[in-house]
Amino acid sequence: MSRHVVAAASEIPPGGRKLFTIKGRPIAVFNLGGEYFGLLNRCPHQGGSLCEGVQTGLLTSPSPGEYVSSRGGEILRCPWHGWEFDIRTGQSYCEPDRIRARQYPVEVAAGVEAALLVAETIPVSVEQSYIVVDV
Repeated sequence: MSRHVVAAASEIPPGGRKLFTIKGRPIAVFNLGGEYFGLLNRCPHQGGSLCEGVQTGLLTSPSPGEYVSSRGGEILRCPWHGWEFDIRTGQSYCEPDRIRARQYPVEVAAGVEAALLVAETIPVSVEQSYIVVDV
């Protein structure tokens, strides 16, 4: 697995997302309240662009006529056919035992640590944190 510095953490605000191509793979990085998650930008159902999907919450029904909304912004709905995926785990809510969106580990590295991941031949200074994706 190789590591890639893809962006400054400040480039993806809470609730935001950004699409990157890493080693030929389209990877969408999501910021959920300061935690970052990476998903392959292809719906496993029929290949829709997950990064273009709607972020929503989870709606459950503990009893008939009663609805509870939770996990705001943590569920991603594919724009093609509406299949829903948990951004944190990639789990599908349409076929949870069989289908998942491919995940990629994402971490926020301090500027000095992230600078070590980039081959540089000139002196650099790092003044902020960067998002790092493991592929």
